[in-house]
Amino acid sequence: MAYKTSGKGYADVAAHFRKLIKDGDLTPGDPLPTVAEIRQQFDVAAKTVSRALGVLKGEGLVTSRGALGTVVADPTAVTSGVDRIPRLSSTGRQYGPGETSTGHRVMLRSVTDPKVCRALDIDPGTEVLIRVRTFRQDDRPTSVGISIYTMRTVAAVPELEEEGPMTGNPYFGPLYAERTGREVTPGDRFGYLRLASQDELEALEIKVPAVTPVTVLVTDVTFHDEDGPVAYWEDVYAPDGKIRIPMTSG
Repeated sequence: MAYKTSGKGYADVAAHFRKLIKDGDLTPGDPLPTVAEIRQQFDVAAKTVSRALGVLKGEGLVTSRGALGTVVADPTAVTSGVDRIPRLSSTGRQYGPGETSTGHRVMLRSVTDPKVCRALDIDPGTEVLIRVRTFRQDDRPTSVGISIYTMRTVAAVPELEEEGPMTGNPYFGPLYAERTGREVTPGDRFGYLRLASQDELEALEIKVPAVTPVTVLVTDVTFHDEDGPVAYWEDVYAPDGKIRIPMTSG
């Protein structure tokens, strides 16, 4: 595999290997090139390589493994639904190393949740398609993914009605754009705390008395085309999980 890029700083080196790890081109236990190899491949100083590796270690992406040198670490962060899109676009892979999904459900429902109605700009009682699945890391549940689609979205991408995981690319955006001529754009992602529902507790395998409240972290994002909202995604994370917060420039 070619590691050469045009980046010259430690942040460029770190970003290159970070992408390889997130895309699954480097998996847990895989060794990174030696410091000498990275120096030659990126034409940088040893101090630059050391800083880059320090960044990756601080993010929990790599670890030192004695004679093996620096290797990719076991995953510590949960990948949210919207964060899978770049990996899908570049590699076609939905899952990271050791990741799977279970408990797939597809439902047509009349939505009454005010938050969802506002996000999709629909009236209470409007029918929508809901897809639910539980993501797992090394067979441990890490998050529940809930995707809600307007019926005009379903009309353009009827594959969304398939039971179980969608075949092919599970992100609806490319098919929707191909068939309608309208690009899909995700809005800002928001995070907040709320009490988990009983269904979510069961999916995350959290066993507590029925009257015990459990607070969970939730993130959501709404997708739009030029005519308005087309989908709303929500991720509900296990209490012991953590997610990466993307940096933004301001």
